[in-house]
Amino acid sequence: MSKPACPMCEMNEILEHAEKWECMTCGHEWEKEEQPPSERIVKDAHGNVLADGDCVILIKDLPLKGAQVLKGGSKSKPIRLVDGDHEIDCKVDGIAVGLKACFVKKA
Repeated sequence: MSKPACPMCEMNEILEHAEKWECMTCGHEWEKEEQPPSERIVKDAHGNVLADGDCVILIKDLPLKGAQVLKGGSKSKPIRLVDGDHEIDCKVDGIAVGLKACFVKKA
């Protein structure tokens, strides 16, 4: 049986335990029988479907902690879709951020 990729970070550095798998990169643990999470559809502010590797553009200014602001119209590096309180992980202007899909449009 080949080792699966981590369902959280998709890396292949996996440790095998008696009843579970453990990712060496992010530390996520899951049961051997557990299936990876189902694919969900993430749409931008205009209804376009987003996928891993797409680039997005901010549709409005977004304030960050510490008096920084990401300006509307800023383009991101390729995105990664994630589960949690935000749908998108990416870099905008050299800053790693988590964004909600409602604040971006597909580039």
